[in-house]
Amino acid sequence: MDLFDIMGPVMVGPSSSHTAGAVRIGNVSRCLLSEDAKKADIFLHGSFALTGAGHGTDKAIIAGLLGMETYDERIPHSFEIAEKEGMEFTIDTVDIKNAHPNTVLMYLKGKNRSLDIQASSLGGGRISIDMIDGIQTSFSADCPTLVVHNEDKAGHIARVTSLLAYENINIATVDLYRNKRGGFAVMVIETDEAIPEQIINRLQGEEGIIKVSYLKG
Repeated sequence: MDLFDIMGPVMVGPSSSHTAGAVRIGNVSRCLLSEDAKKADIFLHGSFALTGAGHGTDKAIIAGLLGMETYDERIPHSFEIAEKEGMEFTIDTVDIKNAHPNTVLMYLKGKNRSLDIQASSLGGGRISIDMIDGIQTSFSADCPTLVVHNEDKAGHIARVTSLLAYENINIATVDLYRNKRGGFAVMVIETDEAIPEQIINRLQGEEGIIKVSYLKG
């Protein structure tokens, strides 16, 4: 029995960064994958690697990948639930240069999609998404967030932002990332309002757009 099991299912403890934050990372990663994860290779870095098992970080990440929230009473049993639901997973440690001490790197596969993601837990349940599919990012997923993967060509930013404006959705922030000029890019758009599903579906069909994910915040 570890400390996580002793403290029980309330995920505000024993450590908000190692448990509640880890659940959020898993949950956000599931949303970015946009489908159930069938396979997850998980690598813990720094403090996550050193004390994660005792704080329930490993169980918390799996729980989030299964769609659980931070207060879900099933979190201590996430390994067993994942096995019943047919989700394969491995958990190991890794040393990531210049990464936050509470960082996890995951390689996720669903039925139709895959996602490589690096994220960190900043304390108090706050998280940062630091890398998606090899492209460096930096966002919190605290508010409605549209994540668009597209070819790095002219016109994509204008099409996406124009569609949001037409639907009277106010943009709070826009961050743009790419792996190289003319390669692949990630557009992270935080909005003040929720984004309807039909907009996401329309963007998904646009030429040059590879993948669209939406976080409700």
